[in-house]
Amino acid sequence: MPEDISATERMVREWQERATEKAEKFGRMQAQIEQLSVTERSRDGAVQVTVGSSGMLEDLVLAENAGNRPMTKLSAEIMRVVQLAQSRLPERMRQAAADTVGEDDEAVRHMLGQATRFFPEAPEEPEEPPKRPGVQEMRIGTDEDRPQRPARRPSRRAPDDFDDDDFSRGSFLR
Repeated sequence: MPEDISATERMVREWQERATEKAEKFGRMQAQIEQLSVTERSRDGAVQVTVGSSGMLEDLVLAENAGNRPMTKLSAEIMRVVQLAQSRLPERMRQAAADTVGEDDEAVRHMLGQATRFFPEAPEEPEEPPKRPGVQEMRIGTDEDRPQRPARRPSRRAPDDFDDDDFSRGSFLR
């Protein structure tokens, strides 16, 4: 019977060690996830956002050129960039879990499933405005670069030695 007790004690001790090790790994994973943040910016760089691991907006930076667009378009671009940043969080969480606990743990799979459900998918890129037909470029240069128009011929002036009463040329209006 003493063998059974020592085997049981050893089994309990190993179980405690594995539980302690697993708890430490989960603690490291939690700390890494809590420190996560994702920063994304719009294609033109006018909007930059940072979201934390909860998906909450932590920082918003608008470039000077952001004010050059209608407010409805600016607010839509801000929301699109926030959603883009939030959509990156599940992958960052998966990486933190893989680096600490591993992805084969049931609790990790559940957490990652919840993150995938909770955070939005990446938004579609906005469509480019349609190109207008015709010339699409503006030329900037000096007057010397522009083609010269042919000079107008000077108009002929009537000679000063005409008679006011002479209407032989057709009109009295000159």
